[in-house]
Amino acid sequence: MNLNVDNSEQLMQVALDDLLFDKLMYQIEKDFVLVNIPLGISDRLNPIEFIALIKEKVYYLMMERFGEYLNLMYIIDIPETEFKNLEITDAVDVSDQVTFLILKREYKKVWYRNKYK
Repeated sequence: MNLNVDNSEQLMQVALDDLLFDKLMYQIEKDFVLVNIPLGISDRLNPIEFIALIKEKVYYLMMERFGEYLNLMYIIDIPETEFKNLEITDAVDVSDQVTFLILKREYKKVWYRNKYK
C-alpha cells in the first residue's frame, strides 16, 4: 500500500473515495476507547469535523495527560521513526502533525483489513 497524501484532508478524501471513512471512524474510536479516552464520535461528522475532533483531543492529551497520550500512540502503533520526523514548532502544529500520523496509521489498518477480509 502506498499512500501519497500530504495532510489529513487529503487522507480523508482517499478514505471517502475508497468508501472506508465509516470504518476509519470506528477504528479510531475503538483505539481511543482502549486507552480510556472516548471520543464520542457522531455518525453525522463530516471529515473536517472528524479531523478537528481528533486534533483537539490530541492537543488536550499532549498538554494535560501526557501518559495517556503515550499509551494512545502505543495502542495505535505509530512507529518511533515517524515521531523523529515531526517538525517541532508549537503544540498546535505538533498536534496537527500527530493527528495526521494517527489518521494515516489507522487508515492503513482499515485498508488492509478491508482488502484481505
